[in-house]
Amino acid sequence: MDQLQFHNMSLSWLNGGVTCLDGGAMFGVVPKPLWSRKYPVNEKNQIELPTEPILIQYEGKNYLIDTGVGFNKLNEKQLRNFGVTEESSLAESLQELGLTTADIDVVLMTHLHFDHAGGLTHWEGDVLVPTFPNAKIFVTKIEWDEMQNPNIRSKNTYWKENWEPVQHLVETYEGTLEVAQGIEMIHTGGHSEGHAVIKLTQNGEVLLHMADIMPTHAHQNPLWVLAYDDYPMTSVFAKERLMKEALAKNYGFIFYHDAYYRMIKWDETGKEIVDKLERSRQAVITF
Repeated sequence: MDQLQFHNMSLSWLNGGVTCLDGGAMFGVVPKPLWSRKYPVNEKNQIELPTEPILIQYEGKNYLIDTGVGFNKLNEKQLRNFGVTEESSLAESLQELGLTTADIDVVLMTHLHFDHAGGLTHWEGDVLVPTFPNAKIFVTKIEWDEMQNPNIRSKNTYWKENWEPVQHLVETYEGTLEVAQGIEMIHTGGHSEGHAVIKLTQNGEVLLHMADIMPTHAHQNPLWVLAYDDYPMTSVFAKERLMKEALAKNYGFIFYHDAYYRMIKWDETGKEIVDKLERSRQAVITF
């Protein structure tokens, strides 16, 4: 299990599953000869995208960023189409840390697409129940509203199985939310209308989790956005603003989907890596 000590915050990456999605869809209009130099691709044109929640242990509480794809939540067609090579085993990951799913105090949802929200619920017999029964689940109001009433496009990723059993645990917000001192959720839109990023601040230093407006280190360029984005220009503008701030102030970046890096920090030009934490687990798709 990969871990990072960020001053008083202990970060651990849990096993939330692994997907392999079409590289062209993940890099939008960017030509393959460009993006494939930065992120490896297999013979099916798929790139590897783990769905690995980040546990933050801070001031006696356990915070979880997103929840993986879940376990036994996808049918054979979905497993094939989303290139799922492994499903979630969050309880087992938490057990390694001496915790159970009941010990999670807060779940920070960047958005509610299936590969982030699938782990919110699990099967007990033939009934779906909350995976984290004692946790508050924070999500933007926009995202929560669309989750319950998806449109013709979003109904393919917002599923009632992931929200109906947990609705009594959900608390929504608009704009920004200070969950605790040093943990802030910031609505950006773009990837989805209610998409948010997470900013961790300790002793004047910042780690920024850009979620799916920068799902991997290879998406650093503000113009490199996903074909999956509902509002791509909103993603471009949000990422441009955040990257300008982050590079100027020496922020680090942490990732949920990156198969190669957990954390990365660039110099102010964005061209040189000055600090990094590589993912210790070997990716299946390599250069």
